[in-house]
Amino acid sequence: MTANVAGYLLQLLAASWLGVEGYSEFASLLAVQLLCAVPALAMQNVVAREVVRGASSRAVRAMMWRCAAMVAAVAVVLIPVVAVVLDVGVWAAAAALGAVPALVILSGEQGILQGGNHFRALATVLAMAGTARVVPALLALALGGGAAGALWAGAAGIVGAAIVAGRIARSTTASADLSVETEAGRASGSRKAVGVVPVLRAVQVQAALMALSSVDLIVVRVVLDEVDASRYSLGTIATKIAFWLPQAVGVVLYPRMAQPTHSARAIRDALSVLSLIGVVAVLGAALAAPLAPLFAGADYAPVQGLLWLFALHGAILAVLQGALLSAIAVERTALAAVTWIGLAVEVTLMLAFARTIESLIGTAVSVAAVTTTIVAAVVLRAARTQTAPADPVLS
Repeated sequence: MTANVAGYLLQLLAASWLGVEGYSEFASLLAVQLLCAVPALAMQNVVAREVVRGASSRAVRAMMWRCAAMVAAVAVVLIPVVAVVLDVGVWAAAAALGAVPALVILSGEQGILQGGNHFRALATVLAMAGTARVVPALLALALGGGAAGALWAGAAGIVGAAIVAGRIARSTTASADLSVETEAGRASGSRKAVGVVPVLRAVQVQAALMALSSVDLIVVRVVLDEVDASRYSLGTIATKIAFWLPQAVGVVLYPRMAQPTHSARAIRDALSVLSLIGVVAVLGAALAAPLAPLFAGADYAPVQGLLWLFALHGAILAVLQGALLSAIAVERTALAAVTWIGLAVEVTLMLAFARTIESLIGTAVSVAAVTTTIVAAVVLRAARTQTAPADPVLS
């Protein structure tokens, strides 16, 4: 909650300080950063799963650094591409992408704590990291640094957070071998190495989810003018709140999803709780909508009545995230193909037909709803099959 609130505060103040003329650049670059940070999100999930299954912290850290080096190389290549596609400065694009390798390391350390069920230490790291990336960015904005200055300041904060997270993880796990802290670890023993391939499989799952949750912020700069694009970007703060608010559900239940004996129950629990929180988030957005212009300014009043719809988009995506997390936990990553198809359909429809804020968010909600329904149905069916009693004759 601390990390999320800090992120929302950054979005609101940036919208107010940069104005409707400059905020869409900042929001779009943050969306690009999130997309390029997909390996970091996948890293935490894979590291947590491997720790649950018995991998040592030394093995997973070696894999983390290999992945961070690969991500850094790709980020360098993407900087000019992002600058041209989004019509932003190279310096600003470099700031957005420069933080990604540090995010990979930070997420890996979080995965070590998550897989070892060290949730108190993990909570400390999450809150610290969220604050470390936001406070410097806010200072840069307050001093007139603009979008590029804020992104560079945030990147510096992330690097510092990754260093501190590593120290916390090492001190937390120093007195115990992570390879024997879980039932799976005791059964399988410590493995000597962890390959990059599992991360790549998880990356395509996370990439599909992050692309589906962020592509509208990129398309909006293509189909709308600067003012409406900024208004739409502000509305997506409600999407982000509904999407990231229940993140702790997946964080806590994920180690159980990775254990065959508890996986099915953990998946059902996660999807049920995420759906309930989503309903609350949509109702909260509808009730709080009149306050939006007070915080962001009168220029954003046109999206006030649509905030519940933006929140619905985030709530649906949160359920999809829970379903895809379970797919990573049990290594059914091929299920991400449904999300990739949904992404292609959404981009096509937006580019072809969406020319207003209402049509853009309506398209995003409709595609997300269909995609989530299909993925959740497949996941729940697989969970029921896994827990079905064995045929006594076959047994």
